[in-house]
Amino acid sequence: MSKKHGKHHRGHKRPDDMTGEADLHGSPRPPRPSTARWAGSADTIAGTIPVALDGHRQIPILAAPGIVTVEPGAAFDLSAVEADADGGLDKAWAKEALAGERARIVALQERLYAERARSLLLVFQAIDTGGKDGTIRSVLQGVNPQGCTVASFKVPSSEELDHDFLWRYHARVPGRGMIGVFNRSHYEDVLVVRVKGLVPDAVWQSRYGRINDFERLLTESGTTVIKFFLHISRAEQKKRLEARIADPEKRWKFDPADLVERKSWDAYQQAFADALGRCSTPHAPWLVVPANHKWFRNYVIARTVADTLEAMDPRFPEASKGIADLTVPD
Repeated sequence: MSKKHGKHHRGHKRPDDMTGEADLHGSPRPPRPSTARWAGSADTIAGTIPVALDGHRQIPILAAPGIVTVEPGAAFDLSAVEADADGGLDKAWAKEALAGERARIVALQERLYAERARSLLLVFQAIDTGGKDGTIRSVLQGVNPQGCTVASFKVPSSEELDHDFLWRYHARVPGRGMIGVFNRSHYEDVLVVRVKGLVPDAVWQSRYGRINDFERLLTESGTTVIKFFLHISRAEQKKRLEARIADPEKRWKFDPADLVERKSWDAYQQAFADALGRCSTPHAPWLVVPANHKWFRNYVIARTVADTLEAMDPRFPEASKGIADLTVPD
């Protein structure tokens, strides 16, 4: 280490306060153990724990009719879910009802943001062209950007690969008062890596349990997790890929690699089914959304988000005493 970076000059206090050298006034002071520094910050740290987490209760995930909730602890057959289902709803009615659900989300988000005690994480997984981007744009239309974050996880960087597989996801979990969105998520590490054989079988198989532990940690820390799998058929994917190729304004979204990935359709369907079955838990169940019909997909997801936010019941904080009696001078 160079002298420039390795020497602490006399008269300059180190930030960690562990030095026995002179302080700024030249008076010697004894070193403080790290535990003493923590004790000195106890009140500050305690003040960051929101009262809403005292006696934490599990928030029910209220899936809208037409969505399939994967039973925790049971094997799941994805092929048994009809991707073309529309719940018997009328398209025109659903589009009109969507506006009402958006309004509910906007109002509840304001309360969540003001309360600043808990958070909501929306996880979206789907095969290519499944509709993740479109769903996020539609469902969260009108939401205050200050209270919402979106993380899109693509091929990990070299820095991310130098850490454990959950590191990059945990860093993007929403803070208190926020709605966070994962466009793709930690499930990529039991999906893509499995289908492409990027890691040994024993590695990705061990990750199911770690994912469940991770999501339990989030829920017990005040983050409600809603996981949506957007289920489309193979025929629907073909139509959407063809539409991208045909439309000059959508060609930018088309990647020739999508055609290579399509050859692994069956392998991906099995990987999805295993992840859904092994990682649907009471605290973070998987919700499978029939997604061939975009209008149906958007409505039922928006209703699920709104109903779950309502169950969270965020409250505006109490105003300081006497504010109601104040008058603003001319």
